[in-house]
Amino acid sequence: MWRITVKGLLAHKLRLALTSLAIVLGVTFVTGTLVLTDTLHNTFTSLFGQVYQNVDYQIRGTAAFSSNAAAGAVRKPISESILPAILAVPGVAVAEGGVTGSAQFIAANGKAVTTGGAPMIGMSFAADQRLSSLPLVSGKPPSTSTQVEVDEGTARKYHFSVGDNVRIVLSGSPQTFTLCGIVRFGTADNLAGATIAAFDLPTAQQLFHKPGQFDIIDVITTPGADKTAVARGIAKVLPAGAEVVSGQTVAGEESSAINQSLGLFSTALIVFALISLFVGGFTIFNTFSITIGQRTRELALLRIVGASRRQVFGSVLLEALLLGIVASLVGLGLGVLMANGLTQLLNAFGITLPPGSLVFKSSTVLAALSVGVGVTVISAISPAWRAVKIPPMAALTTHQGRREHSLARRLITGGVISAAGIILLAIGLSQPAIQLVGLGAVAIFIAVGILAPVIARPVSSVLGRPLAQILGVSGRLGRENSMRSPRRTAQTSAALMVGLALVSTMAVFAASLSKSTASTVNEAVSADYIITAAATSVPGGGLSVGATDAVAKVPGVSRVSNIYSGQFKIRQSVAVLRSVASSDLSSAVILQMSAGVAAKSLADGGLLIDTTTANSQHLVVGSVVPVTFAETGPTTMRIGGIFKPNALLGSYVAGSGFFHTHFAPNTLPGAALLTTSTGATAPTTASIKAGLKSYPNLTVQTRAEYVKAAQAQVNQLLGLVYALLALAILIALIGIANTLILSVYERTREIGLLRAVGMRRRQVRAMIGSEAVILSVFGALIGIVVGTGLGAALASSLKQQGITDIAVPFTSLVVFLVLAALLGLGAASWPARRAARLNVIEAIATE
Repeated sequence: MWRITVKGLLAHKLRLALTSLAIVLGVTFVTGTLVLTDTLHNTFTSLFGQVYQNVDYQIRGTAAFSSNAAAGAVRKPISESILPAILAVPGVAVAEGGVTGSAQFIAANGKAVTTGGAPMIGMSFAADQRLSSLPLVSGKPPSTSTQVEVDEGTARKYHFSVGDNVRIVLSGSPQTFTLCGIVRFGTADNLAGATIAAFDLPTAQQLFHKPGQFDIIDVITTPGADKTAVARGIAKVLPAGAEVVSGQTVAGEESSAINQSLGLFSTALIVFALISLFVGGFTIFNTFSITIGQRTRELALLRIVGASRRQVFGSVLLEALLLGIVASLVGLGLGVLMANGLTQLLNAFGITLPPGSLVFKSSTVLAALSVGVGVTVISAISPAWRAVKIPPMAALTTHQGRREHSLARRLITGGVISAAGIILLAIGLSQPAIQLVGLGAVAIFIAVGILAPVIARPVSSVLGRPLAQILGVSGRLGRENSMRSPRRTAQTSAALMVGLALVSTMAVFAASLSKSTASTVNEAVSADYIITAAATSVPGGGLSVGATDAVAKVPGVSRVSNIYSGQFKIRQSVAVLRSVASSDLSSAVILQMSAGVAAKSLADGGLLIDTTTANSQHLVVGSVVPVTFAETGPTTMRIGGIFKPNALLGSYVAGSGFFHTHFAPNTLPGAALLTTSTGATAPTTASIKAGLKSYPNLTVQTRAEYVKAAQAQVNQLLGLVYALLALAILIALIGIANTLILSVYERTREIGLLRAVGMRRRQVRAMIGSEAVILSVFGALIGIVVGTGLGAALASSLKQQGITDIAVPFTSLVVFLVLAALLGLGAASWPARRAARLNVIEAIATE
């Protein structure tokens, strides 16, 4: 049986290549994702390990919140007065302090440099290069209050050179500095897209409002010193609120923080890779189902000459196993190239990743082979089982069609699976539990695949009528071929159905999110303008000092409402607290209260929470909750009101007076809302922008512009999702092409007879093309209907998270349907040409 299996595979090289291509693409995606993930992890681990290789210990403030103790935790500065005591500890050779803050460069064109979410870091430059994370590439270290260093990546992107005068936004209007040097971050030219501005220590302390303070103190021990004893000695001289940790601990925290932030993308890529394999499984299943039908006499002859059912079953699975192994090995090789392609794709969508040598682990090989071979073999089990049921007497007949399952059995099976999928989906959406949502969606797809043959014949008939009228005989034959085997039509369309269902789900979800964004902003903000600054990802970042005073002087501006935000701990969770003055509720912010009185609660120092938080944490008006602030420590707050979800204010809101009592006095507002006497008009907009011309880092937007910007971000993310789902669509089209080629082989004699009675080659191509269009539109139509339902259900389940409107993008869905027909026609071009070129005499003589 081994020889027969291998010879059978080699005898059908084209079928083997097309069938394996679906698995190759899926395994390539899986391998590329795993290689990219491992490479990034290794790159950041090595990078931070190199940066902190000379740092034996670091002294820093303790984390304000115990549940947020790693990198990025809120920590109080420490007094520089403890530096002499640390230097006096036996075994300490070097100890140097440093500070960090927010610094945003202004490009030569006058526009603020943005990073797409990466931090804009300002920091002090270490005088001792052994402690510096910023090795010089060119120039010299900063030594005066007018000098600054810039990272090499930013310098190259914005054409900065040593000696240039550059403007930097710190806490107020931009200040001008001389670029004295260009640095790298460790061995990289950039830290994952961040910008770095480095000043000498005294200048940095002044610019970041930390005179006489350090954020950290790095320590190098003397050669041969007992490092454990040194750490104990340092700990003894530290004041309360400070701690000492090893340099490797800091390196681990920093690399873990970045890897965790990139983990979302890695997980998403894995999900899309598995989707591609899932779609590929339909192609494998369909191909084996068709070939088993075509090899009825061959398999029956094997039974006659003594092959057992077990041997026939094993032979089919062996074919699948060999196919899966070969395809997975090819996919492994292409996966390395895919890793580079994914990097470029993410860069195109503004996600900057650092360069690094590709990491190819043995675990990647095992994972790729497991999923590739597993999907192939599992997809072939059902066709293999049907092969076992072929009776030996089938070898004596010229043709025996495959016995179809009864309609009742198909309806019962599909109904049970669909019910189970709907239940899993409902539970997963209500929890929420993403694993149950995924299982429910898979079950629904399988159920639709089982039930699709029930409607394949009537739907194909309806879809084929226009083609029959337009193309004449070719269209009628294509329609009849699609109706001839409803099961094959449904199976061939299943892969495209899954792909279009996922695309439609995301389209409906994105449209609902986009529409909800507009609704929630209009329901959350009554002000005419919203002023924001680029996110710095550094504590203390926000609107520039003096900006709100400047805009308040603009003619027509009647009120400026500042929105502040900061981290605090409520119960056992770290969250964001925002503040707004109680007097601004009537002019700038809309709070739809479901319980309590907003203005009185804010004025009395109470806490307002949204309904989602109230329901999940079982809180009511009057509840007292424990809270902790980084500046003032633990206390309690009383719930004074509950409001409906507000896109601007988030889940927790306090009054401005209470906020400033518990947060640092130099905290900057995160946004400002402007109320004008004229409304949002072009002249008023021009006046406001002119009043803020000294603050190029700020963005002035009307409510409508703010909504459009938020919707643009949704559309950008949707574009990335479409690009990743394109591979699944490609695999589905390969399945259609594969099925049509097998169909041409199966109908060789029929096509020869049609050519013999006068059908032209052009008509043969039109017949195959019309069949492909019907298959594609059938799969796309079902996929779009299922996807629309799943998208609406997903959006509806997230109502408490701010998706308040359900929107169906009918135009986009129609475009998907038209594209599916065109792509199906493209997939049929090769099989159609192959059919048209058949030799008439040889085709008629085919048995």
